[in-house]
Amino acid sequence: MVDDLPGIRFQQSIEGIDASQLSTGVDGFFDGWPNPPTAETHLEILRGSWAVCLAIDTESNQVVGFINAVSDGVLSAYIPLLEVLRSYRGRGIGSELVRRLLESLADFYMIDLSCDEDVVPFYRSFGMTPGISLMSRNYPKQSGRLG
Repeated sequence: MVDDLPGIRFQQSIEGIDASQLSTGVDGFFDGWPNPPTAETHLEILRGSWAVCLAIDTESNQVVGFINAVSDGVLSAYIPLLEVLRSYRGRGIGSELVRRLLESLADFYMIDLSCDEDVVPFYRSFGMTPGISLMSRNYPKQSGRLG
């Protein structure tokens, strides 16, 4: 694990983070989603997570990458989201976010995630193994807004 990357600091809490530090829309987080969460909803997702790790640009103080886990707190954890802003990709930020989160979840029996086939090699590099996953998606609720 590295302490930080040039111009990037890592933080394993949302302390001091507000919605204005979370980019959304084109070239922001959830880019390409038909019904993306707002920055405020994104912050609520992070608040409700068992564990988070953020990558923050040291100059702008903007969050440029994040990963989160939800858990029963006993046996299992699930990693639903890993994102790095497009303009920050290719710098090792995503890898460092995964490393840090997996380290914080090391005492759990199972750590699961679902991903697209093209990123399976990325997750395999962290010792994860492919398995069968089933899922259901309710795209009209993708924004996170209930009701």
